Amino acid sequence: MRMYDIIMKKRNGGALSKEEIRFFIEGYTKGEIPDYQVSALMMAIYFQKMTERETYELTMAMAHSGEMLDLSSIHGRKVDKHSTGGVGDKTSLALTPMVAACGIPVAKMSGRGLGHTGGTIDKLESFPGFSTSLTTEQFIENVNKIGIAIMGQTADLAPADKKLYALRDVTATVDNMSLIASSIMSKKLAAGADAIVLDVKTGSGAFMKGREDAFALAEEMVKIGKNAGRRTIAVISDMDQPLGMAVGNALEVKEAIATLRGEGPKDFTELCMVLGSQMLMAGGKALSVEQARAALTKVIEDGSALRKLSEFVEAQGGDPTAVTDPSLLPKASMVVPVCADRDGFVGRIACEDVGICSLLLGGGRETKESKIDLSVGILLEKKKGDAVKKGDVLGYLHANDEQRLEAAKDKFLNAYAITDSRPETEPLIKGILQ
Repeated sequence: MRMYDIIMKKRNGGALSKEEIRFFIEGYTKGEIPDYQVSALMMAIYFQKMTERETYELTMAMAHSGEMLDLSSIHGRKVDKHSTGGVGDKTSLALTPMVAACGIPVAKMSGRGLGHTGGTIDKLESFPGFSTSLTTEQFIENVNKIGIAIMGQTADLAPADKKLYALRDVTATVDNMSLIASSIMSKKLAAGADAIVLDVKTGSGAFMKGREDAFALAEEMVKIGKNAGRRTIAVISDMDQPLGMAVGNALEVKEAIATLRGEGPKDFTELCMVLGSQMLMAGGKALSVEQARAALTKVIEDGSALRKLSEFVEAQGGDPTAVTDPSLLPKASMVVPVCADRDGFVGRIACEDVGICSLLLGGGRETKESKIDLSVGILLEKKKGDAVKKGDVLGYLHANDEQRLEAAKDKFLNAYAITDSRPETEPLIKGILQ
């Protein structure tokens, strides 16, 4: 088998066989096939697309390019959740203790953020001493003991995806549905869960800006999961404005804690309920959405979800007193209001620009080497559709640096479009595919 023939076959619109896909993935992972040939193949795939079978075979080849995590020694049906990401998306921080308190074992691998916000691991490190550097044995033991563990993604989990993504990033071949879906799902399948719930974001602050593209990606990933024999559900949710009111690592942790106390923002609480309901049904802990929602409501009302977060933080070396007293979490030295310059209604919030404000303040990474300031960020006071008067506070910027603050102020004010009439409200949940 020759790489040249595989490139030519795909360039001419042919469908690659399982053997051909395995050949190029194995060869590229081992360093036996050069970048320039795989670049040519990625461009051919970009233009000629892949069939459902090819996409599945590519996903499985990437999943099997490294370690396939064996979670069979964890009691119960393991349900993983993945979000395609957005601004203010702290869902895992509240959702995982909620479902764990309902009896679903949560064995999750998460990453750090690159771009305008921190990842789940960055946010969790707001708890002093918290560590995600667990051995597989510790990881499994923690899940069996307290029902929840989150660890950093190991270098040996789907290494082919890491290499391929870096190459696609510099060859303008990221934006292909099969390549995006196989990248996400290869890591999820390698991580060993029995069922997967996907939160696919759409809107100005999402990777998939257009609704049609978000539904197409969701459909592609659900098909891959089903073909791999895993129960897979995709929830398509709105990211046309930040999720909840907090954007920034420690601020988002505080909002997640408030949500577990039953005091969270309406949109964020509802998303946790929707995703949590799907996780409980996929894990066999509820037969209907109504039953699942009742169970999730109960663990918030009786405090068991909040206690689960404390147990989880303590088990991974963090200070659990910060769960009961969030004032112990990192705090910025300056909190500055940004006010509306006219009367009207919040017609639009440029969601991605709010994320960039957090990055300007130091709450994200411009490069992998950047150090995140966990204390900075934004607390919104107004969301889309809210009435405002001139001088009303739109949001508070939490900052530690005057220069960064000034750059973020203008960006934040310009992210808000104040209109004369109230805009139509968009539904938070656009659809559910399974």
